[in-house]
Amino acid sequence: MGMKFFRKTAVETVPEVKASKTGRIVAMASGTGRVAWSPRDTASLTRLGFTGNPIGFRCVKLIAEAAAALPLVCQDAERRYEIHPVVDLIRRPNPGQGKAELFEALYGQLLLSGDGYLEAVSAEPGLPRELHVLRSDRMSIVPGADGWPVAYDYSVGGRKHRFNMGLGPEAICHIKSFHPQDDHYGLSPMQAAATAMDVHNSASAWSKALLDNAARPSGAIIYKGGDGQGTLSPDQYDRLVFELETHHQGARNAGRPMLLEGGLDWKPMGFSPSDMEFHQTKAAAAREIAVAFGVPPMLLGIPGEATYANYAEAHRAFYRLTVLPLVTRVAASVSEWLSLHLGAQIMLKPDLDQIPALAAERDQQWKRVGGADFLTNAEKRALLGLPPLAEG
Repeated sequence: MGMKFFRKTAVETVPEVKASKTGRIVAMASGTGRVAWSPRDTASLTRLGFTGNPIGFRCVKLIAEAAAALPLVCQDAERRYEIHPVVDLIRRPNPGQGKAELFEALYGQLLLSGDGYLEAVSAEPGLPRELHVLRSDRMSIVPGADGWPVAYDYSVGGRKHRFNMGLGPEAICHIKSFHPQDDHYGLSPMQAAATAMDVHNSASAWSKALLDNAARPSGAIIYKGGDGQGTLSPDQYDRLVFELETHHQGARNAGRPMLLEGGLDWKPMGFSPSDMEFHQTKAAAAREIAVAFGVPPMLLGIPGEATYANYAEAHRAFYRLTVLPLVTRVAASVSEWLSLHLGAQIMLKPDLDQIPALAAERDQQWKRVGGADFLTNAEKRALLGLPPLAEG
């Protein structure tokens, strides 16, 4: 198994190379912190927005599973390969995972934290023997004097392993989303949707509290003593609280009539759930979460969403606007990284002809390009993203 994180390694001196003149300023301004706001750290967002929120969970799963299921083609400038060492590596990246599992984990890390890390395990120079996805919340970047990362620290249980960079093919492939205020780490959709997730979670908690209190708004019990005193004795107060908590709260006590003794009067107060419109509030927050992730709300079954004419149109927009850009960017980064290890330029990209949601678009494109008599066969293949045919 190739996850050799905790072997002690000496920090080697990085040879001096030409670098950006603004790099030193960037390194000083960026700092080493992962996020700027503690409530928005990766662990909290994952706990509240993924494991604790059904909309965030479904958005991440929907995108990651759809992106991991896309078939990838391997080609260079001359031909498309059905059999290639890179194809074999992608098909079985490590003994515990296949292609779908590895890329689902990678896309999930990108969506949850804005950063994805792949580790290459190599016994000798050349193409890696295994690929592993590393958790982004455990990884931290060590910037050098020129602002570029010189190492990555991976920490688990108080122990740390350092991956040194700049010494031949890199052991870590760092894929990050665009972040306008951070030079080293990416911005995740989870951070953009954090406010909407708070609203959605709060509305769910409020609804749960209403159910626990017999789905009734709060009220006040007013005591009017016969002697004109409006104060209960400590024993009377404790007994009243005990009776309310035992016999008049919770779903099993819903609808039970309240028997008040002399001097006690119940005055309901507050708004009903319909007046507070919690259902509309939750639906609006759910739509905002879906928009932040780029998932059409119609695909999540969120009511009140009529942006797309039908489900098929929403499904096509989901692949065209969300899944394909993500897969194309990740595949380009991975193929460039593997090319450095291989010593030859190869390209990984999604096979658009095997995506059912885009079948109608591809049929129209093939028909349009195929009927263009003013184009040569080589130009037609280039327009369709195919490598040129071998001579003869």
